[in-house]
Amino acid sequence: MTGAATRRDVAGRLSFLDRWLAVWILAAMAAGLGLGRSVPGLGDALAEVTVTGVSLPIALGLLVMMYPVLAKVRYDRLGTVTRDRRLLLPSLLLNWIVGPALMFALAWLFLPDLPAYRTGLIIVGLARCIAMVIIWNDLACGHREAAAVLVALNSVFQVIAFSALGWFYLSVLPGLLGLEQTALDVPVWEIARSVLIFLGIPLTAGYLTRRLGERAKGRAWYETTLLPRIGPFALYGLLFTIVILFALQGDAITARPLDVARIALPLLVYFALMWTGSMALGRAVGLDHPRATTLAFTAAGNNFELAIAVAIATFGASSGQALAGVVGPLIEVPVLIGLVHVALRARRHFTVHDAPSPQEDPAHA
Repeated sequence: MTGAATRRDVAGRLSFLDRWLAVWILAAMAAGLGLGRSVPGLGDALAEVTVTGVSLPIALGLLVMMYPVLAKVRYDRLGTVTRDRRLLLPSLLLNWIVGPALMFALAWLFLPDLPAYRTGLIIVGLARCIAMVIIWNDLACGHREAAAVLVALNSVFQVIAFSALGWFYLSVLPGLLGLEQTALDVPVWEIARSVLIFLGIPLTAGYLTRRLGERAKGRAWYETTLLPRIGPFALYGLLFTIVILFALQGDAITARPLDVARIALPLLVYFALMWTGSMALGRAVGLDHPRATTLAFTAAGNNFELAIAVAIATFGASSGQALAGVVGPLIEVPVLIGLVHVALRARRHFTVHDAPSPQEDPAHA
């Protein structure tokens, strides 16, 4: 099958909502900014009730967004992923060595005179993605089971390593290089609680839905009837989250456009380098397209929920560190949705394998 025919085949499988997702995301961003600017006090009201430092509406949107995708995971296939060292070892290298180091370098290179924003960006780089990456991977026809394993792996390492990496990149390494140092004291329980809420709840719900649904009515009914019904809620949750996120920070974004632009530039470079480098590494080590796509998105994405919560708890809600944390997903969302289309087009550069890939799953869309 030619690359053009493959792309037409993928487009034909997408629902109307999926096919025009970029348009809906831009509309959601504009709606959020408009709400934040036109409704006085809306941002304060939305931020009043929080879950682990994240606005309750955003937390609910994330849970709704992740549940349908995790309900699609074939949990009986996870064993083959955990034995795949060509996938797991590069993922650990990219997420916990390359990613934080690259963000540290870019933050100092682009923001040497803005310590608050610089610190916020470094915190974003330390928070590896466990939430929204599930959506991007699924849209890009990545390997669903591999994404579940890598996200779970990131979660474990996040609990263990986040505080230590924060101490290293904000205090130890700057000191060794003769640069300004910053203290970051984040209790391990706060990180664990964030992981349990934003991954544990939807993962448990998705697993139980599949087990109970298949046991009650069989796999064919589950794949062809139930999943198509609950699947669209992932994108509804995504769009709702984007609207609320932009509404919360509408004033800050429009009041300080130059600051936002300066924070955005290193983020754009970061996402481009991490995604492209990870995709190339996946191809170099012999991964097929679905697994290489999963490697790229799990390496390029960041856990903005945790980064924002840490910045607010440590430096305050109105701090520059918190603004940098918020700008992170505002740049990540449109960039990674663009990379979804790049990932779909990149399939022609990979060898076709005989094993079924997620895009062949009738419940994908």
